Amino acid sequence: MRLQPLAPRRVTIAAALLAVVIAVSTVAYVAIEGFSWFDALYMTVTTVSTTGGGEPRPLSPAGRWLTIGVVVIGFSVLTYTVLALAAFVLEGQLGEAVWQRRMRRYVARMRDHFVLCGYGRVGAEVARALAAENIAFVVVDINESSLARAANDGYAVVNGDAADVEVLRSAGIEHARGLMTAVDSDADNIYVTLSARVLRPNLYIVARANRADAEPKLRLAGANRVISPYTIGGRRMASLAMRPASVEFVDTVLSAGSSELLLEDLTIPQGSHWEGQPLRSFAADGSGVVVLAIKRGDGMQFRPPGSTLLAAGDELVAAGPRDAIHELEQRL
Repeated sequence: MRLQPLAPRRVTIAAALLAVVIAVSTVAYVAIEGFSWFDALYMTVTTVSTTGGGEPRPLSPAGRWLTIGVVVIGFSVLTYTVLALAAFVLEGQLGEAVWQRRMRRYVARMRDHFVLCGYGRVGAEVARALAAENIAFVVVDINESSLARAANDGYAVVNGDAADVEVLRSAGIEHARGLMTAVDSDADNIYVTLSARVLRPNLYIVARANRADAEPKLRLAGANRVISPYTIGGRRMASLAMRPASVEFVDTVLSAGSSELLLEDLTIPQGSHWEGQPLRSFAADGSGVVVLAIKRGDGMQFRPPGSTLLAAGDELVAAGPRDAIHELEQRL
């Protein structure tokens, strides 16, 4: 699928020229022949279209010269407009324009979604992981081939430079749950992070770093987390060589297809009835859910005791059966 602008420039120019010809000719008939505005417009339209509907009254020599000019220029412009519009429809661009309009409306209605900037090798993997978890997201990329691949994969897309605040707004950043920038260029990731942070000071941002020296710059730009695919890949290879069973267990827990055990983040919302309640009451129904850690502010408490009182904003790292975890999410 080739993504095109909503209105090709050729059709826009042709329509504008035709409007100018009709407007100028109408004014000229009023000035030269003294026609009323309606008669002048009628004379112009019948002359441009060469249908010939009769003159309101006989023309003067100057009016006849004007009519000759309107026929030559107007009919040429009208023919060009019709051909441009026909090419627009026959080449399939009209269908793509309708599709893009529907896509923009769909994205505008999205809430609590992720904005994924860049659909290269890393971005495509991120998209597949989000789709496997049935998490809503929109892909932002300036590369048409990347956008075409994302659209063909069934994802919502926005065409444009993710560093542009207007493009981020069109991706629904005001209502987004978070932003992930996985562009190949560190400089672009920094600009995207800065733009997103300006628009949403409290937005959760995960940024990709290709070079080690880019990590502190991305954090300074406002990224909450910085990920280096090469560093993570190297550490994972070492872990697989040294602790294969442990890595396999973690992969199973984190996998979207795992039905036996799921690892999930659960946040205590403001005003929740869980505020002030001890941790032991959170999953005291024998569902098998275990709270492994609590993140409060910048600190992380591992294996918290059951007497720990919950507070608004606490992020709980919980593990348990998928159905039990989803039930807790609904209760929260």
